Amino acid sequence: MKKTLCLLAAAGGLSLSAAPAYAQFNKPEDAIHYRQSAMFIMGNQMGRINAQLKASSPNIQVIQSSAALAEVMSKLPFEAFVPGTETGGTPPTKAKPELFKDTDKVKNLAEKMQTEVAKLNVVAKGGDVAAIKAQFGDVGKSCKACHDDYRNKE
Repeated sequence: MKKTLCLLAAAGGLSLSAAPAYAQFNKPEDAIHYRQSAMFIMGNQMGRINAQLKASSPNIQVIQSSAALAEVMSKLPFEAFVPGTETGGTPPTKAKPELFKDTDKVKNLAEKMQTEVAKLNVVAKGGDVAAIKAQFGDVGKSCKACHDDYRNKE
């Protein structure tokens, strides 16, 4: 439980510092690493939820803590999709060049994903596994909608 609280506190601190993050990118690789890190943590939390939903007896506390952290992380990566970060990074970015051209569509897709992740967090707090599964599926669809068009598979 202490570990979860520490993670949530750290994520909260990240969300408070996210607004001026664009100015913090001294070089393109910094922006790429920032957004990859946020996506990695969000994906990790979604994986934890998925594992619990597949378990014979899901741990609701794990789902709740992961949903809360995923919601915070869902807001972070998009400010780091800045000009000059279309290529590069270690590991290399998977973002397709179209992502940087279709800004209105990408913004709408990001907002949809953030809304669905926020709903997941609310549903998780209720503890109804069937409702969590349904909302988890909606989150997955919102992620896929962007990844299908704007993420390289390799």
